[in-house]
Amino acid sequence: MRILCAAGLLFCAHLGRASQQIVEPYESATPAQMTELDRLLQSSLSASGLEFAANCSDAVFLRRVYLDVTGSLPPADVVQPFLKDRSVSKRAELIDALLASEGYAVYWAMRWSDLLRVKSEFPINLWPNAAQAYHEWIYQSLRENKPYDVFARELLTSSGSNFRRPEVNFYRAVQGQDAGSLARAAALAFMGTRLEHWPESERVVFEQFFSRIAFKPTAEWKEEIVYVDPEQYTELALVTPDGESIQMPATGDPRAVFADWLIQPKNTWFARNIVNRQWAWLMGRGLINEPDDIRVGNPPTHPELLTYLEQELIQSRYDMKHVFRVILNSRAYQQSSLPSGDTAAATEHFACYPVRRLDAEVLVDVLCGLTGTQEKYVSMIPEPFTYIPSDTRTIAIADGSITSAFLQLFGRPARDTGLFTERDSSMTDKQALHMLNSSHVWNKIGKSKWVRQVSKGQLNREQLTPLYLAFFARKPMDEELRIAQKYCAGKGKKRWAESQDLIWAMMNSKEFLYNH
Repeated sequence: MRILCAAGLLFCAHLGRASQQIVEPYESATPAQMTELDRLLQSSLSASGLEFAANCSDAVFLRRVYLDVTGSLPPADVVQPFLKDRSVSKRAELIDALLASEGYAVYWAMRWSDLLRVKSEFPINLWPNAAQAYHEWIYQSLRENKPYDVFARELLTSSGSNFRRPEVNFYRAVQGQDAGSLARAAALAFMGTRLEHWPESERVVFEQFFSRIAFKPTAEWKEEIVYVDPEQYTELALVTPDGESIQMPATGDPRAVFADWLIQPKNTWFARNIVNRQWAWLMGRGLINEPDDIRVGNPPTHPELLTYLEQELIQSRYDMKHVFRVILNSRAYQQSSLPSGDTAAATEHFACYPVRRLDAEVLVDVLCGLTGTQEKYVSMIPEPFTYIPSDTRTIAIADGSITSAFLQLFGRPARDTGLFTERDSSMTDKQALHMLNSSHVWNKIGKSKWVRQVSKGQLNREQLTPLYLAFFARKPMDEELRIAQKYCAGKGKKRWAESQDLIWAMMNSKEFLYNH
């Protein structure tokens, strides 16, 4: 690497700054509008001696919200019009458009597939038929904005073939078909709690809700029927986690009893779990952290804010997009990633936007999209079950068993546990070396149209601007143009190599590798 990106240097240099001075091109001097969410958060920040960071710039916001909502960079034809638009409502309008887009359903189906363990092989023999049907059901549910209480109840109470009733794969995808294993999966997904940490007496009582689930194979390879075992039809004394006793008749389904209790608006578990996850997905960590470790000994950092989000979900009739919209339109979400004070304290209390490395799937899609290349995948299951069309984006791959060396290196979750921490978005030395030195990335750069574009004639702003708009959703600064012109001053093959170095340097900048 012989050239450094000035933007990357500037971005690193100002992390942890101690003043509120506006940093170009990452921040805006225009004051951000305060919402009810922000007033609640500001009260907690003030009590901790913290304050919001500055408002992020339009360029940063545009790139950030595209990545967070759709898992993709903003298209080239969107960037310039958005940056030129002087409307005060343009950010809210963009949020609405992205939440209504196909990209939202595709990306969030991937994130939900992590939680719901959508994977065809090892440690679960789900088989691709079921994994693909399960993913499609999740995708369609998000696409039609199915209310979250309906979404959860269908997963918890459905019966039938796991090839033909995709939602029953919620149980089929669990490691273990005993009541304890199924109960742990339900508690983790819909209550955000780890049942293994409960006292044994409470855990055994809770497992009763899942004690009648049975599995029956069919003549179809790897197909199973999930059903309520009729041989166990007797009255059942059930007790909910909040202590309510329910006498279920002999012909009842204890799963339905649990689901009916779970989705009640007065239930403290259900809404709290999902809004805490939504906050964690967008803000890097939960108001209760980890977001799937809700318990008495792990209180929220901002309890009033968490209660507010719960009520927003309930009052919107469990509209998950509404909660996303509330968070995305807040000053808290739209603030700079450059904190005004202590970095650790600001990050923990949400006094700045969290800098996060791009998801493995998003990063490889971005690399392929910018360079016009494709990725190769592998699976332990032979074709045709795992055939992937060449134009398929990685975030759209249904089956977690289909992978690549890049995805494994960059922390894509194995989808074995459904835990939030199974996805690892930290940057490691091996990942940095892969981006800097691998033939995988180098070959992609060599096929890129950008190398051809910046290697022609004397490098000027007109040539460099489309490159920066594509990579960073902003125009190059004068200093960046000067550095690039000074470095890319050769001719012929030397100029071609210099142009490749420039692209490589930009791809290895923190501004590119991280959502900020």
